Amino acid sequence: MGLEEKIPQGVVLTTVEGVFGWMRQASFWPATFGLACCAIEMMTYGAPRFDAGRWGQEVFRASPRQADLMIISGRVSQKMAPVLRQVYDQMHNPKWVLAMGVCASSGGMFNNYSIVQGADHIVPVDMYVPGCPPRPDMLIDAMEKLRKQIVAKMPIGANAIAANEAAEAAALIAPSTREMKGLMR
Repeated sequence: MGLEEKIPQGVVLTTVEGVFGWMRQASFWPATFGLACCAIEMMTYGAPRFDAGRWGQEVFRASPRQADLMIISGRVSQKMAPVLRQVYDQMHNPKWVLAMGVCASSGGMFNNYSIVQGADHIVPVDMYVPGCPPRPDMLIDAMEKLRKQIVAKMPIGANAIAANEAAEAAALIAPSTREMKGLMR
């Protein structure tokens, strides 16, 4: 005879982390970091046709202190890299980064001295959106995947502090996309 059989119908059992994850999964507050043509597609994501308001994300935050998701859309120049890192450091934990477009993911067609070859050289990236430029529905799909993979399963309290420190250290030690050898190289 288990505990589940003694509880009346309609009562749900879960953990505190599960409840917080469920509440947090619908509360992405993205910070705008539009650097090039992908930013127009990111703006379209908030327009009536794609309506980011369905998920509570219609207001892009201009202040990093109010945001928990940074969408890097476009190419990152060497001059902009310290600013990108500063904005990331000003965001409160938990925070996530989404690299939108091939330029933010790997430098794109700009393989020269002035463009950073992937935002993962500067900040740990949680999700990549491919395309040049990616459509807003691809951004919606990436947000949904990020929500299911990371946000709902994230620990809270002292466990979250240790997990954030370990994740950031591992992401900065990991090889960048430029150093990875795969089918394309």
